[in-house]
Amino acid sequence: MSATRRWFLQSVSAILPIGMIPAWVQAGQPQGAQKVAAGGQAGGAKLEGAKGEGAEGGDGEAAAAKQGALEEAFTKKMSGCVFNGSYSVTTGAEEKSAVMEKYTIEKVSKAQGDLWLFNARWLIGKSDIPIALPLTIKWAGDTPVITLDNVAIPGLGTFSSRVLIHEEWYAGTWRHDKVGGHLWGRIERAKAGPEKGSEKGDTDKQGQGKSGENK
Repeated sequence: MSATRRWFLQSVSAILPIGMIPAWVQAGQPQGAQKVAAGGQAGGAKLEGAKGEGAEGGDGEAAAAKQGALEEAFTKKMSGCVFNGSYSVTTGAEEKSAVMEKYTIEKVSKAQGDLWLFNARWLIGKSDIPIALPLTIKWAGDTPVITLDNVAIPGLGTFSSRVLIHEEWYAGTWRHDKVGGHLWGRIERAKAGPEKGSEKGDTDKQGQGKSGENK
């Protein structure tokens, strides 16, 4: 992983802790469907107008219910998953070879409007570092797009990214000032952490040791 991407994750994690709603996120509400045109005889204009308003309200409720279902499915899909893939670095017209990377996302929850909180773990060598990132989610129809839009981090520069999620794949772009590139890969379910297994193994060993001492 490049030093630029490491600095970026470390800085965002430090500057934007859990629960902080950054000013660069604009809260949004699901939009209703288009108005339903009422047709019919001129004598029944008021009645048909009332019907049209009722239809519009029904469409708005249906759109809100559909969006709610999409967000619930997104929460379940992102919580307890692993982004397992690669990224490339592009400078000018030259693109360097892809590099493998992996992020474990432990939990995702909606905070406010388009803002979501991502609790993740970032593996660097033998270090496993927890990070918390508030990110904007935009929807292209029923497809979520993780969005970072020209976020200035003091001392590092300006960062942007778009990561589209479709079924079990993700793909997108990232940019840091004049350097950027592509990222892509598979979304997999996270396996049980080694910490739990090792703790259990240590407990079993301790129990066996005590039994041996008693004998």
